[in-house]
Amino acid sequence: MEGDIEEVSGATVGYPIIADDSREVSELYDMIHPGEGDTSGVRSVFIIDPAHKVRLSLTYPKSVGRNFDEILRAVDALQLTDSGPFSTPADWREGQKVIVAPTVSTADARERFGEDAVDEVKPYLRFTTAPA
Repeated sequence: MEGDIEEVSGATVGYPIIADDSREVSELYDMIHPGEGDTSGVRSVFIIDPAHKVRLSLTYPKSVGRNFDEILRAVDALQLTDSGPFSTPADWREGQKVIVAPTVSTADARERFGEDAVDEVKPYLRFTTAPA
């Protein structure tokens, strides 16, 4: 499986792949779409953090390819939001502004990130530059 992916894409596979000939994993995690019949339709991605917690799962039907840019974007966003009181807006990319968590007041955010570094759109919606 990995060899085929590397041959066709020209890229090295640097992530775990589960070959599930018995369908045990696919059925355990409800990864087979109804009516698909076999595991060739399984196109699931699980992002698991160092504490072994599933942080994100994506399942694509057999007819739709995975969006690796979105997978990498999600990993970047998860790592960033783990680093501080942040959320990422829709379609956020590394280097763009992030949302200050609503649990942090505007005053505290300005003290923490800098007076001019916090843009208040609404009292509950403030943006700041993501830490590098």
